Amino acid sequence: MNRTKVAILWILIATFIMGGIWYFKKQETNRFRRETFSFPIMSTRASVTLIDTDPDEIERAFRLAREAMERVVALCNYFDPSSELARLNASADKTPFVCSPELWEILRETRRFHRLSDGAFDPTIRPLMRVWGFHRKRLTLPSDAEIAEAKKICGFDKIRFDDNARSVCFTVPGMSIDLGGIAKGWAVDKAAEAVLNQSAVRRGWIDLGGNMRCLPLPPPNLETYRIGVRDPKNGERNIAVVPVLNECVATSGDYERYVVIEGKRYTHIINPKTGRPVSGTLSATVITPRGVDSDALSTSLFINGPAFAEKLPEARTFLIDSEGKVHMHVPSGALFQLLPSSDL
Repeated sequence: MNRTKVAILWILIATFIMGGIWYFKKQETNRFRRETFSFPIMSTRASVTLIDTDPDEIERAFRLAREAMERVVALCNYFDPSSELARLNASADKTPFVCSPELWEILRETRRFHRLSDGAFDPTIRPLMRVWGFHRKRLTLPSDAEIAEAKKICGFDKIRFDDNARSVCFTVPGMSIDLGGIAKGWAVDKAAEAVLNQSAVRRGWIDLGGNMRCLPLPPPNLETYRIGVRDPKNGERNIAVVPVLNECVATSGDYERYVVIEGKRYTHIINPKTGRPVSGTLSATVITPRGVDSDALSTSLFINGPAFAEKLPEARTFLIDSEGKVHMHVPSGALFQLLPSSDL
């Protein structure tokens, strides 16, 4: 066989091998399935998107995620008299309430965020929410006296925690704890833990009312997940996107929930110190490894303003103030890229 024929033969062999590699890579990519499951929970909707080659494993992972979220609801549903949190609220002003390890864990996190935020994160402000008409519509602004009266039964500093007994006691009758500002992030964490610890699925994301957790591996042929940051002045568009991998994203915005009193809109996010809805911030987004952190810290950032981001060395934050100015905080070396919405 002459050299020309040998060369042609090797070219054909190489072409076949490369073609075969491409084919099998393509086949492997095409074998991935993406399934999205949606269901109502926590007065909102959960959306669980999972990517894997095994449809049975996807179904199993979804069941694990949903069951984990439902366990969180059973634990800390403010409105369900049978939940552990409701039983705590009904009795802690009379006698110390001994918590289960699960409820104690989330209460410990709540204490940590209250200290870190200098009191901005406070799960006892439901009386102030009521005064401002978030539970029953009102036509006039609350008076200073109404706000002052509501503040008497608010304040995380009025709760006594016994770490040895794992118990909680209210020092003021009529107080209660509402974990709505942290429970969604907590539930997303528990759902992701269940999927990662008890199934083979490693790709996908879990979204619970805007609290999103992305799993460790990206979608096929991509390096990261791309999460949109909503424009607070135009809900139909994103103002930016951020690349995320194995992280959680939460946003608190004045557009999410509000009341209109005497022609003016007031956000549902209330500053515990003033007893009044926050002004000066349109939205606050926090990206952290855990959903419980991003959930609580987005509220804290919304209340405290951009300077608070300096207390969060490991978090990426994105705050839009009432003038439309963007304040970004990016830890040194952290992956962070904001893209204009025109690039989406």
